Amino acid sequence: NQPCFLQTKGAQLYLTTTIIMIGFSMLQILFCVTLYLSICDAFLVTPPKNNKPCLWTTTKLFPPSDNHNSHQDTKGSSSSKLRLSAWKNSNDNHNVDPEQTQIQDSKRRFFFTQTTSTTVAALAASVGAIMNPSPSMAAGLAQRSRTEGYAIQKSESEWQSMLSVVQYDILRNGGTERPYSSILEGEERPGMYVCAGCGTPLFESNQKFHSGTGWPSYARPLEGVEMENVNAATLNLMGAEVRCQTCGGHLGDVFTDGFLFVGTPAFTSGKRYCIDGAALAFVPKDGSDPVLGDKSPLPKKKSEPDWLAPPKINAR
Repeated sequence: NQPCFLQTKGAQLYLTTTIIMIGFSMLQILFCVTLYLSICDAFLVTPPKNNKPCLWTTTKLFPPSDNHNSHQDTKGSSSSKLRLSAWKNSNDNHNVDPEQTQIQDSKRRFFFTQTTSTTVAALAASVGAIMNPSPSMAAGLAQRSRTEGYAIQKSESEWQSMLSVVQYDILRNGGTERPYSSILEGEERPGMYVCAGCGTPLFESNQKFHSGTGWPSYARPLEGVEMENVNAATLNLMGAEVRCQTCGGHLGDVFTDGFLFVGTPAFTSGKRYCIDGAALAFVPKDGSDPVLGDKSPLPKKKSEPDWLAPPKINAR
């Protein structure tokens, strides 16, 4: 059995690097927000209640002095008194409570400290879960045999004799088919999708949708589908393997990007089961013959009219 890509050192290093970059980006955003709030408190002033201009920025830091006014003439003294009155009115309109300011600063520091510590803790937990998975995570499908523990068990020679080359590579070796290479990708009739190896029902036709990826996609599985037990970070970033619960055959992967497909069943389920068509067989509801997914799709009909087709050249 080939090891799953999620268990390789390269995948773990990629995941760890991605999560660290996301964590540092969040820390930078928090720093910018805190810096912005500090600048607002230091330089921005609340306008007066009467909406009249004041001399806050000019006379708040340098209030007029009565001693300096005594050396001026009468006209200058009157001007200084007016400026002193304006400064006092401005102080009344902008009465700042030092205790209230200290409380606001304490709340801001508490918010920044708690948010930063939570971000760092979540970042460390995610990295630790990937690099040192728990026993339940380490015992995922990637390390399990595709034969032991399943109801249907066959030798590799028996599987090779009953499956096609493409089916055997996908179901028993965990391979992947080329996109748009299965006839089931364009299948739209009502019916049931079963395992090509053992016939276990896997997906209903009403859960199938066109994702544009080139592989048959489904929103919800039946009980015959088994999903790999991985941590939440791996599931959200890389997806998880899905198998047939009866024979252990590899089917494909499940991803948590179903919300991107608006107007499909995946939008409500939140998941997208990306399945290799060759691992499936379609049983139509009308009782017609089953369709194996390892067949190539039928050639598309011409959509352009005949008068747009290039002229035919007859050989002499």
